[in-house]
Amino acid sequence: MESEFASRARIGERREEANAGLRGVHPRRPREESCLSTSLNSSLLTEIAPSGLGRAKARPYTSWERAAVLLPLGALIFFGGAGCKQRKQPAPDVWATVNGQEIKRDDVDKFYRTRVSPEGQEPSQEEALSLKLNVLDELINNEILLERAKKLNLEASDGEVEDKFTELKSPFTEDEFQRQLKERGVSVDDLKRDLRRQLSIQKLLNREVVAKITITDQDVAEFYNTNKAQFNVAEPQYRIAQIVVTPRKEPQVRNRKNDDATNEAEAQRKVKMLMDRLNSGADFAQLAMDYSEDMNTTTTGGDLGYVPESALNQSDPALKKMVMGMKPGQVSPPLQLKEGYRILKLVARESPGQRGTSDPQVQQTIRDTLRNRKEQLLRAAYLAIARDEARVSNYLAERVIEAAGKLPEAAKTAKPAKGIVP
Repeated sequence: MESEFASRARIGERREEANAGLRGVHPRRPREESCLSTSLNSSLLTEIAPSGLGRAKARPYTSWERAAVLLPLGALIFFGGAGCKQRKQPAPDVWATVNGQEIKRDDVDKFYRTRVSPEGQEPSQEEALSLKLNVLDELINNEILLERAKKLNLEASDGEVEDKFTELKSPFTEDEFQRQLKERGVSVDDLKRDLRRQLSIQKLLNREVVAKITITDQDVAEFYNTNKAQFNVAEPQYRIAQIVVTPRKEPQVRNRKNDDATNEAEAQRKVKMLMDRLNSGADFAQLAMDYSEDMNTTTTGGDLGYVPESALNQSDPALKKMVMGMKPGQVSPPLQLKEGYRILKLVARESPGQRGTSDPQVQQTIRDTLRNRKEQLLRAAYLAIARDEARVSNYLAERVIEAAGKLPEAAKTAKPAKGIVP
């Protein structure tokens, strides 16, 4: 007959397995570093810049769920005399660990500063902590994937990092580049370290995810037949790009040169400079990214996409007349409107009618759509597996729960020192 100790141990094990099953965690594969598997990691699986990984929601345990987990395990420890070492408390500036690798508060704050506009309204304590939790979770995901990339010898080389660094720096003068770094509170080493991480993760995902994606002709045909109405052009459409210059200071300027005309004289000089460069063969999209003051289209090279003729009818008559009289590829002279100056480029023109799969643009649109869908799905699945196999402790999330969200010191973010290039 089994001893009372053995009987109680079996009962405790069965209860532990049952409770772990309710939580969706395999009882024989604890995810967390804590020996009791009760870490309250409430962070969200978020996207990795620039790879766009999907998000999966998690929620903190309620008090009765924690009790259900702890009671049977406590019985095992009490009656069996078996215990585990107390988890070592991390330093206050350590906000997470991934397989023993620390992620510190400074790492989170550097990325946090790039997400919050200095000119905008200061976020509340709750908003700041929520954003920091999201940033921290992105860094956790990055660290997990970076470790995988290193194990597969896919870490970006020094040459690849330097090439990417030069590409990012090329649109700016040295002074402009240093000002951008200072405003973001990052150093050249910080930037290169982040580039190495991004390039390494992208190499990993290209091999483990993107390489597995195939789009067949049948996939294209099925998508087209299901979404045929999307490819019926009901009226003439015009694909337009623009460079906008205004004679006033804009609240936010997002062009790469951080260039903003603040009065009429500056606006006229800027427009003349742009026209001189366009007439000399400069690329329209590059100039738009460098100088356009329209924050919504700067990052896309001024591209407005396809504009239906009915929308043009509701625009300024001078703008409509200009577009209707242009040929694809043509750049307009400066057009002065109420809000400022616009330089337009007609990229393409589409006549009305049904587009078939023989149309190269239709083919490309469908293949891109299907590829993006599959890539998002496979990336989310790959990250879920990688995360499941990693040992993650999110100390910031635990502290937020323990303090019921009241962590004023953690919500604060030190501003980068002025006058010093990090």
